[in-house]
Amino acid sequence: MTRKTSPGKRPAGDSAAGAPRRAMVLAAGLGKRMRPITHRLPKPLVKVGEKALLDWTLDRLEEASVETVVFNLHHLGHLIEQHLGRRQRRPRKGRRPELLFSSEDELLDTGGGVAKALPLLGAEPFYAVNADILWLNGTQSTLARMAAGWDHRRMDALLLLHSTVDAYGYQGRGDFCVDPAGLLARRAESEVSPFLFTGLQILHPRLFNEAPEGAFSLNLLYDRAIEAERLHGIIHDGEWFNIGTPEGLAEAEAYIRVRYAGNRRR
Repeated sequence: MTRKTSPGKRPAGDSAAGAPRRAMVLAAGLGKRMRPITHRLPKPLVKVGEKALLDWTLDRLEEASVETVVFNLHHLGHLIEQHLGRRQRRPRKGRRPELLFSSEDELLDTGGGVAKALPLLGAEPFYAVNADILWLNGTQSTLARMAAGWDHRRMDALLLLHSTVDAYGYQGRGDFCVDPAGLLARRAESEVSPFLFTGLQILHPRLFNEAPEGAFSLNLLYDRAIEAERLHGIIHDGEWFNIGTPEGLAEAEAYIRVRYAGNRRR
């Protein structure tokens, strides 16, 4: 099931050539680790610095001149639709992106959710963002850096990576190793890798060629792309926060409150 809200008109010439024009926000999860908060509130609407995670992400996508954003919905999806409807009605200079919704009666996991939404995402590369992260730009726009680093001849996916030791709200062992050319490899099971996957990426629809039906993880497609030497990464030069747990939420709140008190946030 898909629905959409109506966008305004985009001023001519206000978007960067070559950057993705569509994006998907993965917003269907149950938020189990954030309970009891997520019994009544979907995780994308949890607030950091008095702003919902979803709004942090949409602000970045709007700054990058993304024209269409697709959300997959499941747990308390009607609350996400209501929130976005209110956002679309607020006055704003310039055009807001068109918002589309892909409802999941049963959870399809990351890969299945994106695969179901592909008809809404078109034939060109698109941003895909997990709804439970927050990132701050480094020396320039993170999305612009990713768009500049994208090479369709060599890549089916470009993942934003972050140093494990500098991440907020993260306790894992890392996800990938990266070579000088940006090619990614999985860490060995018994080892620690220097970089984690942030949940922000550019994907080409061809990554989903011959993908399975129903629910499956994007990790399946990453592994195929690694074998074909078409999974690449770029290192984030700003801050990154995992808001997957109440502890991660508290850490992000404390950082935002102290670091940017009275200042314009990046």
